[in-house]
Amino acid sequence: MDKNGNIGYYLLRTVTWFVQLFPLWFHYVFSDFIFLLVFYVVRYRREVVFTNLKNSFPEKSNKEINGIAKKFYHQFCDSFIETLYFDRVTEKEIKKRLTLLNPELPEKYLHEGRSVVLALGHYNNWEWNCSGPLNIEYTTYVIYKRLTNKSFDKFYYNMRARFGIIPLERSNTYRQLISDSNNHKATASAFLMDQTPRKNEIQYWTTFLNQDTAVLTGTEKVARKIDAVVIFCHIRKIKRGYNRLEFSLISERAKDTEPFEITEKATRMIEEVINQRPELWLWSHKRWKHKREPV
Repeated sequence: MDKNGNIGYYLLRTVTWFVQLFPLWFHYVFSDFIFLLVFYVVRYRREVVFTNLKNSFPEKSNKEINGIAKKFYHQFCDSFIETLYFDRVTEKEIKKRLTLLNPELPEKYLHEGRSVVLALGHYNNWEWNCSGPLNIEYTTYVIYKRLTNKSFDKFYYNMRARFGIIPLERSNTYRQLISDSNNHKATASAFLMDQTPRKNEIQYWTTFLNQDTAVLTGTEKVARKIDAVVIFCHIRKIKRGYNRLEFSLISERAKDTEPFEITEKATRMIEEVINQRPELWLWSHKRWKHKREPV
């Protein structure tokens, strides 16, 4: 047994080597074929996706829900292909495919020596954000949870790190960012804020997409502790294979905010972009597996 996941990792790297031999438009043709298998044959998490959509948009007809679901599965397959492609994409091409609309917003605070917390959701292809250090010349972390499968964990770690970003395991995040703050080191840290907390970690509930939702609060706690600037990241899809990253200020001084204020604002921003283009969110995620107990 390969305990370090090296065999599986190098098999994945071999796959991405073949992927980079062809342009991205060619792989989108393959993605359309994968969609047919995933949606109609394998029916991957169909029940989860349709339940999430119906509960989130009770006002929509079955025809509208089905339309969103099909678009989501197309996006899901595209994101899979794009992630494999990202493992070998050149610096020149990724800069062309992911442009930053207003990088001066985070840069302004980083230049002042302020650390920045970047809040985002599982929206569009969030993995392409790992090219961020090509545009922002400061230590940049992406917060992640270590995968059980060692091959996939090693693959995703190295893929995310290839342009200079530092993948920071969730359990080490608080310690590392506090250490950076104590050493007056300005950093940017990207947190996915729409994940489901463990049941014993739930501290805050809100209404998200028309449903009672438990929300992670760790991002806010870290931001307030180091008095970070909190900025929301919206990855707009311009067309297939081309995206634009737009930054919006959530809080200029996290320590001056009320408890859960940052969490609530970030949740509302994620909800807003989902409502604009719902097919771009990760509907296959079991986001509402916890139910609030009656008081």
